[in-house]
Amino acid sequence: MPRHVPTQRLKSIERRNRSKGSETIGKILMTGNEAMAEAAICAGCRAYFGYPITPQNELLEYMAARMPAMGGVFVQAESEVAAINMCYGASAAGVRTMTSSSSPGISLKMEGISYLAAADLPCVIINVARGGPGLGNIAPSQGDYFQATKGGGHGDYRMIVLGPATIAEAIELVILAFDLADEYRVPVMVLSDGMLGQMMEPVVLPEPVDPTSLPAKPWALTGARGRGPNAVSSYAMDPVDLNRINTQRQTRYHQIEEKEVRYRETETSDATIIIVAYGTVARIARTTVKMARSQGIKLGLVQPITLWPFPYAALRILSSRVSTILTVEMSAGQMVEDVRLAVGDRAETPFYGELGGLVPTPKDILREVKRYVS
Repeated sequence: MPRHVPTQRLKSIERRNRSKGSETIGKILMTGNEAMAEAAICAGCRAYFGYPITPQNELLEYMAARMPAMGGVFVQAESEVAAINMCYGASAAGVRTMTSSSSPGISLKMEGISYLAAADLPCVIINVARGGPGLGNIAPSQGDYFQATKGGGHGDYRMIVLGPATIAEAIELVILAFDLADEYRVPVMVLSDGMLGQMMEPVVLPEPVDPTSLPAKPWALTGARGRGPNAVSSYAMDPVDLNRINTQRQTRYHQIEEKEVRYRETETSDATIIIVAYGTVARIARTTVKMARSQGIKLGLVQPITLWPFPYAALRILSSRVSTILTVEMSAGQMVEDVRLAVGDRAETPFYGELGGLVPTPKDILREVKRYVS
């Protein structure tokens, strides 16, 4: 059973916030995990399947209380493998579907994610990433970038990957994830981390979507009365057929790359040095930019929001007029490979990272920046 009933908690928090002054009216103090769960419900998610693992347990716990109240389905599955395959079934029936986990649990879900992609089924997956590899620890990490953006499962597939830096962004991106999943019939991952999942911020919750306004899914398995039967499958035994299907799917991926790239620039117009960071590190790097500017260093920041599709073109343009593009990650260096693909030899592309759940501070990043100030 949940340690609390989130709906009651939301009401009490809202009353408390209102009593503190008009500037907090409409805002609710929530953890990132709770906010992402509520955002999914606001987006029309009515089927959630998961399995406990720290540091994402509050998300599962929140859904356990809220989904039945919303007329939805919550199942704590017997394993991560079972949970992702339940998502396959619910998505095939046309329901907005979600699962969540943390790094080792996401690894177990990867075969099922490949099956979802192969069956062209929309699904939202939230990864509240933790230190690894293996069991690692429960501290925040960005060591799952390769797994998320390069395909942790088998076969030629892609999933859209979104990287929030704040709880407000996480709410926005979870809602966007459901819309993109339905539009392109692909799995979409929201790549969070243990810090963002556990921290608390005041947020404004969006208006819930009207379920009747969601796009129709004529391909869904809802019963064939009055129409021809539908079929959802992830295999094609004839290599010629599988080649044709995969080629069509790649065309859709190219459309995503053309239309859905998202990123945010901070103080880049006159910058001579650029930091590239996503998620929690981007949040920290914004403070570094302010500190550097106060010391006369023309520092800017690019925050990729879509980790796939990655903003190659934006970085390519910036690299033609800056001397250094520094990638900062909570990993041994994964996104830096995409940065270097974008930049080529037009600028220096050093890397600074922290491992094992260590989180760089604004001063740590600024110290690294100063190494490249001429």
